[in-house]
Amino acid sequence: MARFSRIRSYLGDKGFARLQQASVTIVGLGAVGGYCCEALARAGIGTLRLVDFDIIQPSNINRQILALETTLGRPKVQVAAERVLAINPECRVEPLQLFADEATLATIFSPAPTILVDAIDSLGPKVQLLTEAHRRGIPVISSMGAALRSDPGQIRIGDLMESKNCPLARRMRQRLRKNGIERGIRCVYSTEEIDFAYQGPVHPEPDAPCHDRGRPRNTLGSLPTLTGIFGLMIANEVILTLARDPQTAQPKSEGRQIISRETDPAKST
Repeated sequence: MARFSRIRSYLGDKGFARLQQASVTIVGLGAVGGYCCEALARAGIGTLRLVDFDIIQPSNINRQILALETTLGRPKVQVAAERVLAINPECRVEPLQLFADEATLATIFSPAPTILVDAIDSLGPKVQLLTEAHRRGIPVISSMGAALRSDPGQIRIGDLMESKNCPLARRMRQRLRKNGIERGIRCVYSTEEIDFAYQGPVHPEPDAPCHDRGRPRNTLGSLPTLTGIFGLMIANEVILTLARDPQTAQPKSEGRQIISRETDPAKST
C-alpha cells in the first residue's frame, strides 16, 4: 500500500506486518492522546480502540488536534474514529464513549489489546486503569504531566518508578505501590521543575460539560507544542515496541462495535 511505503521501508515487511496485526487501546483523546492517535493511524496500526467520555469544547482548540470549529460539541471518540478512517480506511476502529473507572475497566480491556496507551489526567481513574492493566499483564505506555512545561529537551521515557520532578508521577508512584506495583509501568514524563501543587482552589474550565463523572480539576496552562510532543513520543514508543515484538497478534472483536470502511462513522457513538 503506497500510503505506508515509507514506514514499511523503515521497519521492513515483518515489522510493518506486526503493526497491521496489532491492537492498540488509547484511553484519553485530549491534548496528548489525540496526537498519539494521529501518529498511530498514520503508522498503519491495524486496530485502534478509542476511549474517551468527553465532547470537544472551545477551550480544547489551543492544544487538541481533534478540536476545530467544525467539531465543537461532538464526542471526541466519534471525531477521532472518522479521522482515523480518513487516514487509513483499512484500520479497524472501535470508539467507546466511556469514562474510565472501575465500572468500565472490563469493557475497556475486553478483548485485551496488544498494548495500552494511558493519556488521561484524572488521578483516581488513572491509577485504576494502570493497576488493572498491570494485573492483566498488558503492556502500558502512560503519559505523565505535560502542563506547565516549556522545555522539550527535558522529556524522558522510562519506568514510572524512576521518573523525577513530576507531581503527577509522584502521586501515581505512591498509589501504585499501595496496590503492590513496584515496576513495569513505562511512561513519558518531563524532568523540568515546575512551581505547582495539587492542593488549592479548583477552577474548572468555564465551557466544560456538566456531568457527574470525576472530580473538578485545576485549569493548568499548557503549550500546544509540549502536549503534542508527549503524544508523538508515546506513539513512537508504541510503534517501535510493536515492530520488534514477534508475539504481536490481533485480538478478536468478540462482537463488539468495530468501525470499518463498510460502516458509517457518523452514526457511531
